[in-house]
This record gives sequence, C-alpha cells and structure tokens, in this order.
Amino acid sequence: MTWNGVAAKTWKALNATLFELAGTPISMATVVTVVLIIALTLLTSRIVQRASRQAFRFRGVDHEGTVRAVSRLLHYVTLLVGFGIAMQTIGIDLGALFAAGAIFAVGLGFAMQSIAQNFVAGVILLVEQSIKPGDIVEVEGGIVRIQEMGIRATIVETRDGEQMIVPNSALIQSTVKNYTLGNTEYRLRVPVGVVYSADMNQVFDTLKTVATEVSRKWGARREPMVVMTGFGNNSVNFEMGVWMRRPWDWKPALSELHEAVWWAFKAHNIVIAFPQLDVHLDPSVVGAIKKTG
Repeated sequence: MTWNGVAAKTWKALNATLFELAGTPISMATVVTVVLIIALTLLTSRIVQRASRQAFRFRGVDHEGTVRAVSRLLHYVTLLVGFGIAMQTIGIDLGALFAAGAIFAVGLGFAMQSIAQNFVAGVILLVEQSIKPGDIVEVEGGIVRIQEMGIRATIVETRDGEQMIVPNSALIQSTVKNYTLGNTEYRLRVPVGVVYSADMNQVFDTLKTVATEVSRKWGARREPMVVMTGFGNNSVNFEMGVWMRRPWDWKPALSELHEAVWWAFKAHNIVIAFPQLDVHLDPSVVGAIKKTG
C-alpha cells in the first residue's frame, strides 16, 4: 500500500461521523480540532498573564494583589474566547445560550454596575499611571497620600494618620489635584498684615529676606514671592509664597515660616496689625457724660 493510500484511509477515518450534536456531525477530526483549540487557549492564557506581569513590573506596579487580579481577569477572558470558539466548532449555538441568559445577565449587570465601574477605573489608573503609590493628591476636598492601589479601591492616608478606602471611580470621575505628578514642589502661602504706620519698604525687604533664607534652607528650586495684596480695615496686607519639596510636611514647614516672620519683625520693630475700633463721641455726648460724672 502506498503512502497516498494510507493518507487517504487515515483522512477518511478522521472525517468519519461518530455522532451528531445539534445537527452538526462530530468526527475524530472535530474532536482533535477542539482539543487543539483548548490547548492553544491555555497556552495563550499563560503567555498573556506572563506578559501582563512584565508590563506591570516595567511600569513600576509591584502590588501583588493588583497584578494577580488583572492577570486572572485576562486569564478568564482568554478562556472565554477560546472555549467559545471550541463550542462553536462542535456545533453548540452560542447565540441561543446568550439569548437564554440575557435576562440573568441584565439583572447581574445592574447589581454589579458599581463593582464593574470601579474595576474599569482601576485598570485605567494602572495603565495611565497618573496616580501612583506615594503621590500626594487632593480628592473630594481632602489631601491624602496614596498607599496602595487595588483593582477596585485605593487605600490612602490622611494627614491625621487615618487610613481610608477610596473607590477607584472617585479618582477617575472627579477632579483630582496631584501635588507630585510633575514635580514634588509645593508652595506655602503666608498672609501677613502690618500697621499703616510701618515702613512698607522695610516690610517688603524683611519678608523677601525671610522667604529667600527659608527657601534656600528647604532646597527649593523656584524663587519665593512677596506681594502686597491690598489695604484692609486695620492693616496693609502682604502675602509671602515659599516653595518646599515635601508637600506632606507642609504643617511643620508652615509653623517654621511663621516663626521666621515673627522674629524678623521683632528684630526690625515691625508691628503686626490686629483688629482695632475707634470710637468718636459728639460734643453733646461728651458734655452729658461729664455732667453725670
């Protein structure tokens, strides 16, 4: 028997119908094809998971929970696609299955809407890297430091040392101010009011000297700023702006800046203004007071 004859008989045996499933003839070739599809699906899943871990490592994401969650999600998606192709190959109508589960899927979708929203937001944050662990951000009116970023929520620390769990959707849908996105410099603003009798040139020079000395001490790269902001009821108002490189330590830095201004004003006899009230009495009122006194 020639090789062509063996090949023809083998091909005929492989394509012989073993049974029918939903009107589709199932042969040995079909079974082999399905097995190969499943094996290829499992291999693809492993490759995709490994690639996702390397991508996270390249982007500096080392939180094991997040990496595992995303890799498992990709695993399930790959399995869903691969097994769908395999089922379609053996004649199972996926459209009918999807139609049968449509009502259940709609109900489940409404129930998991919030979870899915936070999950998608977490994936976006991990991919964009606009917010990373260690960043100082302002979200929903509070300044916090990012500790851990999960696939559903982010753990942050407040200035009082409290830990909060923030849904990822809150970081995506609201306006977030990231103090450490481009650089870590943060400007402290100190308003100062002096009496109207003060020498304004001396006040300006004193504030400028204090701001420059403190700025050099903190290692800031930007120049400080001193401006006159206006004339108040009891004071001439100035504002001093000094950059610092550690925005999380703004409170002790602000105290240090206040102390520096206080002692500099003391050294130059500059008086910090305080609220005053002048009372003027009419002559008739003064006379009445003298008579009763």
